[in-house]
Amino acid sequence: MVKYLIRARVEVEGIVDKHDIIGAIFGQTEGLFGEQFDLRVLQEKGRIGRITVSTKSKNGKTIGLIQIPSSLDRVETALLVALIESVDKVGPYDAKITLLDIIDIRVEKIKKIVERAAEIIERWFRGKAPDLKEILSKLQEKLKIPEPITYGPENLPAGPDIDKSDTVIVVEGRADVVNLLRYGYGNVIAIEGARRIPETVKELSKKKKTIVLLDGDHAGDLILKEILRTIKVDYIARAPRGKEVEELTQKELVEVLEKAVSIKDYLSSLSKEEVKDIDEVIRIQEELHGVKLVELEKPRIEETISIPNTVLETMKSLIATSEAIVYDDQWNAMDRIPVRDLVSYLDTSGKKVHAIVFDGVITQRLLDKGVEKGVKVIVGARLGRITYKYSDIVLLTFNDLLSQS
Repeated sequence: MVKYLIRARVEVEGIVDKHDIIGAIFGQTEGLFGEQFDLRVLQEKGRIGRITVSTKSKNGKTIGLIQIPSSLDRVETALLVALIESVDKVGPYDAKITLLDIIDIRVEKIKKIVERAAEIIERWFRGKAPDLKEILSKLQEKLKIPEPITYGPENLPAGPDIDKSDTVIVVEGRADVVNLLRYGYGNVIAIEGARRIPETVKELSKKKKTIVLLDGDHAGDLILKEILRTIKVDYIARAPRGKEVEELTQKELVEVLEKAVSIKDYLSSLSKEEVKDIDEVIRIQEELHGVKLVELEKPRIEETISIPNTVLETMKSLIATSEAIVYDDQWNAMDRIPVRDLVSYLDTSGKKVHAIVFDGVITQRLLDKGVEKGVKVIVGARLGRITYKYSDIVLLTFNDLLSQS
């Protein structure tokens, strides 16, 4: 879904065609930020739309308007604009590209809906309903985007109920606050992407139950790490992987908050492979809460799940085989397959898999597919780079289990 429309002005010190400008944009930005942020790759994946250029020539120069639809998030869209503005040549001529504006397509869509509703009322309900202006005013009131208040000495975007409620929802930015206000959550405040968590948020967390609600991306992971080192956290909620809080629907928002994980469960699920200074993070949270949250010396794996000894013995036989065994909910082995086929197996086998034990790296791709297919336990030789965790699946490594046996 297109979120934003980038509009930029281009000036070229010579007469050129539209395709020359588009070619320069692709050519001069290629490879600057790696393949994943290459314009051609973004187009192929549907992350940006077709780049259009309209031009006119005057006094030996070419002036034009560039338009690019974007379904990237805010940070990525900003990076895209900066990338395009770096283009300084079109053919042999000097050129300059300057951002005019970034249009939020969703806001524009709401405006058009309101205008069309007014037309419908005027045409079909004339003489059959109350005053047109009165109805339109009520309609606009229902659809208008709520405005956050400014709170604290840092003037943070927040909801009007921030002082009234005994719970505070901490989000990343102003757009997240707006979205929560849209669905009736008035006890919300944003840290505004600050590298240092604002003092106002620190003080609120001391007095209220604190729910941290963050985007489902790597930036959200980094912000969560900083928050855990800074303020008292009671619950952690994340948008679905690849989504931002600002774009969640009401149904998605309710589901995300209902699935919020307690700080104790979250910290207990971490491993030293995920957070290098996990002991320090746990110590900080325990000091802020004033209670013991996690046993540091011995992770309480047995409280999370019970794995039969026969499975542990089978796990040892898997070492150095690059094979996987899948189990049902009674820990009966169903199939033994090559690790490289695991994801496709989950996709096509049709079997209800409860657990996977395999000689390989637990990846985000496997984790996502496991959650999608209802897998409850994944045991791997080691843990890879996991950018998004789920509360309804247990991740363990061979070392975790062998240290307990």
